[in-house]
Amino acid sequence: MVAEATPLPLPWLAEPLREALQTRRAHALLLYGPKGVGQFELATALAQAWLCEASESAAQVPACGRCASCRLVQARSHPDLLVLLPEALRESLGWAGGEAEEGASDKASKAKLSKDIKVEAVRAAVSFAQTTSARGRGKVVVVHPAERMNAIAANTLLKTLEEPPGDSRFVLSCAAPEALLPTIRSRCQALPLGLPSTAEACAWLAARSIARPEVLLAAAGGQPLEALEWAADGIDATLWLRVPGWVANGEAVPFVVWPLPRLIEAFQKLCHDALCRVAGAAPRYFPESALPAAGGNIASLTVWAQALARSARHADHPWNAPLTVEALVQQGRAALHDNAKDSTLVGAAKRAHSVHSRT
Repeated sequence: MVAEATPLPLPWLAEPLREALQTRRAHALLLYGPKGVGQFELATALAQAWLCEASESAAQVPACGRCASCRLVQARSHPDLLVLLPEALRESLGWAGGEAEEGASDKASKAKLSKDIKVEAVRAAVSFAQTTSARGRGKVVVVHPAERMNAIAANTLLKTLEEPPGDSRFVLSCAAPEALLPTIRSRCQALPLGLPSTAEACAWLAARSIARPEVLLAAAGGQPLEALEWAADGIDATLWLRVPGWVANGEAVPFVVWPLPRLIEAFQKLCHDALCRVAGAAPRYFPESALPAAGGNIASLTVWAQALARSARHADHPWNAPLTVEALVQQGRAALHDNAKDSTLVGAAKRAHSVHSRT
């Protein structure tokens, strides 16, 4: 008899999970979709269902959540499950720990955590997949985000995907499948994920005490997990709606406490919406009422977009964060006005670009 499945923490994943369990029989799956919709959560739910011991046959229903196997997965200690994550994501996704990590904790605390999945980790995963299952339900390797494997790491995994050992299964989840090697994609059965409905995502965010969730959801491009991360960084709906006005007025002080990568992303979204309005299209991230009356022109906004793209490449390593913030705000202020008619703002933009280039 199959035990009743426990509900998923992300309700919009229930149907994709059922579909994957009932129709995806390949030894390797590729889950892909927008960043903040729960690819990793779906990947681990699949792994737990495959390893669940509540039924006698191979899992075709969601995991029970109560058997010994499910409890081991929940405790991050199942002997037949290996989760490959970049060092920088382990803690935020709740998969930090383990003897190897504990032994290297002092060293890791002094070095910047890697955002890549290293070839050594992939080699260990290949060796793991080739050993016998400890609990008799097969072995599962989850790789997330799969696009963080470089070419060497991906090629190390390729042969195992071509000739899978025994009853091992692989789940690769990512937000940028085009960044994977074509040979990796061709050996995986794909399962695309879309954005949840606005009503469902807003209800989920509201249940987590997010005020005016529709505003923050729009700010995150409809991605509820991303909206939750914005809220964790202290950016709520009220603060988000003030961003265009602060930039248009050249006010840099409110942005000093923002993480620089988050700030640049916010400015890129403001620039996007300003360009949409100039082109006669509806804004995506901000409500029309929040955008400043002065909207700039295509030329000035394009220059700002290019400057933001350059800044984004160095957002994790600013030489002088306060000066960088000031420069970004002044660039935005200049771009949101018709520079061709305002020599003062043209000068401000040039000075901001000069300061930023030195930071």
